[in-house]
Amino acid sequence: MPRINRCIDLLEQGEILYYTGAGELSFESGKKQVGTWADFLMVDFEHRAFDVEGLHQFMKGLAAGGPTKSGHRTPAVIVTLPSNARTAAEVHANAWQIRQVLSAGVHGILHTHARQADAVKAFVESCRYPFQTLAVGKGLGEGQRGSGGQREPAEIWGVDPHTYTQIADPWPLNPKGELLLGLKLEDRECVANAPFIAQVPGLAFAEWGPGDMGMSYGYGDQHDPPYPPEMENARHVIKKACDDNDLFFLSSWNDSTKPKEENVKFLLDWGVRIISGGGEEQAKIGRKITRRKMPV
Repeated sequence: MPRINRCIDLLEQGEILYYTGAGELSFESGKKQVGTWADFLMVDFEHRAFDVEGLHQFMKGLAAGGPTKSGHRTPAVIVTLPSNARTAAEVHANAWQIRQVLSAGVHGILHTHARQADAVKAFVESCRYPFQTLAVGKGLGEGQRGSGGQREPAEIWGVDPHTYTQIADPWPLNPKGELLLGLKLEDRECVANAPFIAQVPGLAFAEWGPGDMGMSYGYGDQHDPPYPPEMENARHVIKKACDDNDLFFLSSWNDSTKPKEENVKFLLDWGVRIISGGGEEQAKIGRKITRRKMPV
């Protein structure tokens, strides 16, 4: 039987992930998105309205329209939040956002501007139930997610509420977990603290956020290569921190002077496991190169 979270299935098989935006958050949109070409859908609450009710309806639509061709109940859904993870105090003050999106049945969270290790620790703890004890006392404190919101996500995942609380835990920290937690390390402070941030238990992936990273170094629009020296250094520092701590790396590479196939090959050769940008065409190129087996 496949996992609930398709992305974990693919990562465990050594595959590359490709994603796209979720689009409209409605029940009908969810039903249509079940057939997406992407390995997961990204819901962007960092730059758009925090529409939790729309997210609930979207997730219900995915469940109603499923299963996917790969046999998963729904495509995986990962959400960015309106708040950042700059400090532990900011994460604690906005933990209600984490609770609300997880209660809609999503499969992961990508937190933004993760500048300090204690803020990331607070993020992971906010995603966990207090009875989950892996790494507690060994880099993490007690989980802060409360009981009462597990019925609806359990229905989305196709399990009973008790089972949901057992598996709604970060993978790969918990081998049976179905949540993917990631970070955007996207400014100068993130670069300085990346080796410490990446050591926090419970994380699965991270990216270096070139758009915001460029702004942090004083560039108005430096999302795509070629990059100035300080950004070249930033991407290598963050990639090394991920490699040293077994985190999957997310990145785009949109060199407009090169064909898409060369951009994809660059990312694959660099060891990127979650490829951003480029749309379905890029995914088709990458899947052909790696001889993807799992149906989309």
